[in-house]
Amino acid sequence: MDVQHDKATPLIAGLTVAAAALAGRYSIQAWNAYKARPVVPRMRKFYEGGFQPTMTRREAGLILGVRENAHPEKVKEAHKKVMVANHPDAGGSHYLASKINEAKDILLGKTKGGGSAF
Repeated sequence: MDVQHDKATPLIAGLTVAAAALAGRYSIQAWNAYKARPVVPRMRKFYEGGFQPTMTRREAGLILGVRENAHPEKVKEAHKKVMVANHPDAGGSHYLASKINEAKDILLGKTKGGGSAF
């Protein structure tokens, strides 16, 4: 029985090395496929404009990236994020800033909506 055991040891070692080599090859292929995948931006998609003559709650929600019936805290938080990115002091447009403020006011119920001052 000892003779058969001596013959089986190299076979088991060979199979183990082959399995490790195949696993390594698969890992390298998977890593290369992962690195070659297209880069998908992880930022949220913001409203691209095309403003209505009179802003609606729907449009206000699209501008701020919240639902029309969002909680006031969510509206204020979204307004702050969008305003930081578009503030006139940071190179943003006064017109866009006024639309962002108008959107916040409409969603918070401070105005019924209306045309822009510009």
